[in-house]
Amino acid sequence: MLKRRSFLATAAVALSVFMAGCGEQKQEAAAEAAPAAQEKVTWKMVTTWPKNFPGLGTGANNLAELITEMSDGRLEVKVYGAGELVGALDVFDAVSRGTAEMGHGAGYYWKGKAPAGQFFAAVPFGLTAQEMNGWIYNGGGLELWAEAYEPFGIIPMPAGNTGVQMGGWFNKEINQISDLEGLKMRIPGLGGEVLKRVGGTPVLLPGGEIFPSLQSGAIDATEWVGPYNDLAFGLHKAAKYYYYPGWHEPGTTLEALINKQAFEKLPKDLQSIVLAATRVANADMLAEFTARNNAALESLVNEHKVELRPYPQEVLTQLQAVADEVVAEQAEVDEISKKVYDSYKSFRDQAIDWHAISEQAMLNARNPQ
Repeated sequence: MLKRRSFLATAAVALSVFMAGCGEQKQEAAAEAAPAAQEKVTWKMVTTWPKNFPGLGTGANNLAELITEMSDGRLEVKVYGAGELVGALDVFDAVSRGTAEMGHGAGYYWKGKAPAGQFFAAVPFGLTAQEMNGWIYNGGGLELWAEAYEPFGIIPMPAGNTGVQMGGWFNKEINQISDLEGLKMRIPGLGGEVLKRVGGTPVLLPGGEIFPSLQSGAIDATEWVGPYNDLAFGLHKAAKYYYYPGWHEPGTTLEALINKQAFEKLPKDLQSIVLAATRVANADMLAEFTARNNAALESLVNEHKVELRPYPQEVLTQLQAVADEVVAEQAEVDEISKKVYDSYKSFRDQAIDWHAISEQAMLNARNPQ
């Protein structure tokens, strides 16, 4: 019996040692299998918009918050408004140099560096917001956009849309095309070139400089975005007439600029989060403008007594003829612009055909003349 007890005790000790050894092996194996704790990454986002400005500035904030939350804080994005880190019109260069890992703006602000970028912001009498998304996401636009920005080390993504903008603020009536002659008007991109062709003087100003310039007389007229943003800037205090539609910007796409080197350093899941967040932000901004614009317009007209005017059809017809020439000429600036223009025009032509019997037909049926 003594020998049996001794044997059992020895066996128990051996089993205990064996199990302990197995436990240690499992812990070591688990430790080897578990991914190493990933270091938190912090990115800077610079924008062309005033800090926290409704719609545009808050759209940039929304994108940053989405990336931070979706990554559970592993990738934190801090937003800097225009002038906080770099100037409003220096965003493209800042992202290209790596001064900031991200930017938020619009492609027509850096047309001197990447002319083809204008097609991805706004083309006069061009694609609406819905059509822009169709072309960019499913019509080959995004691949061409990436090609246009590749020499600058930037990855572009849609990150917001204003929808159809307003035609602008004036202190005189626009009854014929000659009324635009001699006007100094804040208007960017291809729309500005159209204005120049009909005798006006386009002026490129960041958002924060528009109101004081209009109020002081440094410019005679301005376009900005639409009622939601224009009311926030107080443009009704400096101009009397508010014209529509925004022929120059029928579906303005805002862009997220991503420094390519910084992006490629991220693990694959964070890369996917960044790209997915831009899609959410893109949809969110358009929804916000759609929800807010009419209430702001009613305030401008009813409370602030702004005179809302349609552009005369004759003026729009003449502007469109000039716009077609300007846009076609822009296609000849460089090889990538030609590729983008051909793709854009092809998509626009088929979108017009489809929407004639879908969106446009429905709107005509809903609002018969």
